[in-house]
Amino acid sequence: MTEGRIATLIDALPVPVLLIGPDDRVRAVNAPVSAILGHDLTGNHYITALRQPAVIAAIAKARRDQTGGTARFTGRDGPRDTLYRVVVAPAGDDLVLTFEDQTAAETAGQMRRDFVANVSHELRTPLTALLGFIETLGGAARDDAQARDRFLEIMAHEANRMTRLVDDLLSLSRVEEDERVRPRERVDLTSVLSSVIKGLEPQAQDAGVTVTLQNEGMDDTIPGDSGQLLQVFTNLVENGIKYGREGGKVTVTILPRQMHRRLRGEAIAVVVADDGEGIAAHHIARLTERFYRVDNHRSRQVGGTGLGLAIVKHIINRHRGRLLIESTVGEGTKISVFLPVSAPS
Repeated sequence: MTEGRIATLIDALPVPVLLIGPDDRVRAVNAPVSAILGHDLTGNHYITALRQPAVIAAIAKARRDQTGGTARFTGRDGPRDTLYRVVVAPAGDDLVLTFEDQTAAETAGQMRRDFVANVSHELRTPLTALLGFIETLGGAARDDAQARDRFLEIMAHEANRMTRLVDDLLSLSRVEEDERVRPRERVDLTSVLSSVIKGLEPQAQDAGVTVTLQNEGMDDTIPGDSGQLLQVFTNLVENGIKYGREGGKVTVTILPRQMHRRLRGEAIAVVVADDGEGIAAHHIARLTERFYRVDNHRSRQVGGTGLGLAIVKHIINRHRGRLLIESTVGEGTKISVFLPVSAPS
């Protein structure tokens, strides 16, 4: 088969393929391989073209033993690392290398490992506290009524913290499962927000925070899941109460419908603003990550699990909306939720 015919056949394959000739030089490559390794590889020795010891060792072994093998190849795609599983297979006197992109699977695996590590860490602290108090109550503090009452109160707090974490994990799982299914029922957003504020009245009063609802033009319904939207705005308003200024205010504003370029249609915006300490700019991009906290100690002190904004993000994604977080240190935080007015056709 002519070199031109080989190059045409390989170039027609959708997966990255590289062919090494019997002289150990690159005989042919297709466009996907050129995107990984660079151009002008044909005619070069495979060591010069590939450079990574694991791949070079797999090629040498395949050449020596005339058996196939695999190796890992690490590349770059702009700012991110990429990972490929390289399969080396003899084909007569030639060797065929195919590259299988493992980046997404590796990223997903790392996310799972990080998630398990984070959950374990979040549960370990209250469990350690509970075990310590149980041991103390069974020993030195067995007959100390004052210490017993104090320890039981702390134990109840830690148990409630674990319950909130488990509830949020289950909620996050359900939201992720439904994220691709857009809700179609019509929801009265004003009613949802009024219910949120009413339900948080005791918490707001304890913190001395005033929560107000301003409707600047919302007079119809939107497609949505009322339960999930209630969860979204409960989380946002509750965060404003918890992390805002003591004795301050939280304002919930429904803005008139307007065209939203990124949503490609009309949208209603709901803005939740507080006058608290604000958040430094370098934190904002990571606020919706699971278990990310600006202030770990304060978040745990007020009962935060680090999952609230991650749940909010997934619910808004399900509604095909957008979330915008803006904050100025010393002035407060403003979170805007944009929700489409029309259901999908």
